[in-house]
Amino acid sequence: MRARLRLALVVLAATLPLAVRAEVPMRGHGGPVRALVVTPDGRKALSGSFDASAILWSVEDGAALRILRIHDGAVNAVALLPDGGLLTGGEDGRIALWRDGAAPERLLGLHAGPVSGLAVAPDGRSVASSSWDGTARVTPLDGTAPVVREGHRGPVNGVAFLPDGRLVTAGYDATVRIWPETGPPVTVQTEAPVNAVAVAPDGEIAAAGADGHLRLLRPDGTVRASLEIGPRPVVALALSPDGRGIAAATVGGAVAVVDRAGARVRLTLVGPGLPVWSLAFRGADELITGGGDRLVRRWDLATGEPIGPLAMNRPADPLAAFAGDRGAQVFRACEACHTLTPDGGNRAGPTLHGVFGRRIATVPDYPYSAAFRQLDIVWNAETIARLFEIGPARFTPGTKMPEQTVTAAEDRAALVRFLEQATR
Repeated sequence: MRARLRLALVVLAATLPLAVRAEVPMRGHGGPVRALVVTPDGRKALSGSFDASAILWSVEDGAALRILRIHDGAVNAVALLPDGGLLTGGEDGRIALWRDGAAPERLLGLHAGPVSGLAVAPDGRSVASSSWDGTARVTPLDGTAPVVREGHRGPVNGVAFLPDGRLVTAGYDATVRIWPETGPPVTVQTEAPVNAVAVAPDGEIAAAGADGHLRLLRPDGTVRASLEIGPRPVVALALSPDGRGIAAATVGGAVAVVDRAGARVRLTLVGPGLPVWSLAFRGADELITGGGDRLVRRWDLATGEPIGPLAMNRPADPLAAFAGDRGAQVFRACEACHTLTPDGGNRAGPTLHGVFGRRIATVPDYPYSAAFRQLDIVWNAETIARLFEIGPARFTPGTKMPEQTVTAAEDRAALVRFLEQATR
């Protein structure tokens, strides 16, 4: 009797931690979760983040199995090879192939701008990448030269393969392009920039619009259907393994689960109100999402409810003491990547504590780009204001900082005053 009781207690002790952990979102990234993919067996997920890392997770218990670090900037794209290899694409333009070691097995290529998307060819022999340098590339894994696809007017935001091996690209120029092996592409003009593409097993193309629309295109480029997901831009897409469902994420934080055949929204998942940047199906009944709260969440598609708590305990708001301050309001757009306090540490960007009077690229343990380290700038009221007046790309060439400006002079002045006070 006592032996059976001890055995029951051992079994209970062994299973309880897993049951609890399985219902907690995967927490480990220091910045928004930009990319997600799930292994075919559903046991593992690979995520990429603005914090310049990728994490391989055990989905069922929420444990981080590996942390992959090589990129100088955000990891914007991830993908899986059929043989178990892991792919990461970064803001630094590099594509890394990982296997079992602490370092990548090799780098597959170098874009002149951030990598925005990755896709593996149907035969598993090559990898497509899209980039903000205006190109897409198909890189064979046997080491032969890549095929470069040019033609988009501006950043290429997404890439996918049709079942017959043709390449599909999505551009900021509001086009979807279908590339034959040779010759010019079929160009589909839409009404807004296209942020992502995904391809179903039958070849139908799903395109995510910055106008909040999801467009379904036949393999020849003709439009079969268009439906409004919401007023906010659609920024990420995922296809269910059977191709029947599409998940479309918006910058407003909602996720629409779409019945593809009927071109209708079947279910809407409502999160904590922060942007959802990435998603992936785990079988037909579960969705995994990553977003601005730095978490990887699981959702039950039968009920539309999160698996585990939706609201998480968060640290105290560092801007609460500056309520009503216009400069603090402007800084809200920056707090996902930068901390202000001595104990805040680095996120996707370096800490701003002590920034005034500090020479550029000198925060310890932050992976600055080589070009950034060559700049001769000391941060003060004038240089910070100039940064946001003309934008990071012009003022600090080689920066990993997202391009943004503060157009109103009074807002720039308020931001500088706030930073002078908050970063002392």
